[in-house]
Amino acid sequence: MIKEKDKNNIIAPEDSSEEDNNLDVTLRPKKLTDFVGQRKVKDSIKIFAQAARNRDESLEHVLIYGSPGLGKTTLAHIIAQEMNSGIRVTSGPAIERSGDLASILTNLSDGDVLFIDEIHRLNKVVEEVLYPAMEDYALDLIIGKGPSAKTMRLELPRFTLIGATTRIGLISSPMRDRFGLIHKLDYYTPDEIEQIIIRSAKILKIKLDKDSLKEIAHRSRSTPRIANRLLKRVRDYSQVKSDGKITRNIVDSTLEILEIDSIGLDKSDRLILKTLKDKFSGGPVGVQTLAAATGEESNTICDVYEPYLMQIGFIKRTSKGRVLTDLGYKHLNNL
Repeated sequence: MIKEKDKNNIIAPEDSSEEDNNLDVTLRPKKLTDFVGQRKVKDSIKIFAQAARNRDESLEHVLIYGSPGLGKTTLAHIIAQEMNSGIRVTSGPAIERSGDLASILTNLSDGDVLFIDEIHRLNKVVEEVLYPAMEDYALDLIIGKGPSAKTMRLELPRFTLIGATTRIGLISSPMRDRFGLIHKLDYYTPDEIEQIIIRSAKILKIKLDKDSLKEIAHRSRSTPRIANRLLKRVRDYSQVKSDGKITRNIVDSTLEILEIDSIGLDKSDRLILKTLKDKFSGGPVGVQTLAAATGEESNTICDVYEPYLMQIGFIKRTSKGRVLTDLGYKHLNNL
């Protein structure tokens, strides 16, 4: 049975509305100085971008990895801004054939940034075509078939490839080794999330009291994208129920409707935990079995839900599968 998507789910990135996507772009920082958190990553980008500009060269290829919503796409646009370059955005699944990649690469200009989201999902044939493009800025094309086939090398402009992935382990070693800079984005601290919410509230012209700010930050799973979506849902609720005035009671009521609990777990998170507890006696259980039992895709569990549940110590991975921890049992018992 195919599970119907929950329209209230604000955790999974694929469930965002077009309005949310447009607002996400509006709230996205445009400059490195406006980007909150990830200090070491920002310092690295600032130094190496400045060095490349001083030499009048393109920046080395960059690989950014981390959980969804931490700012990988935002950083890619900021890097292009720092390099005063244009940016072309695509994704791994969208590049189906080597001809698609050739079309994109040949339309780049010197110094441009090519951003490939979900780069771990690139077709292997496309990936092999990308190797000489990254190393030699050249594209090897095969013209014709059979004995009469010829190889032609096409020179490319010097560009910077920025790849983003939630699953760096699925990127092959030859691909990973061709990136000069590899950065991991970590979850944000409560203070950083509060700064992000304050900035977003100013852009959206929302007034928040201190208690409301802290509660939204506390339930945002240490993730900027989720913090911004919670802020927008609280704004919507307050406009209907309290003439736009946001109080702690309004925040609590909004998050109750969204079925987000006191630590930011939503219905799907709790379903995963309850399934582990009730159907598999706490585990261990394989992710495919867990996906079938919850009606979620295994990739969604691995990429969206599991990282945070592991981060807060509610589940752990073992060689035999996923296991519910004592902290996970305690949280379920307190619901």
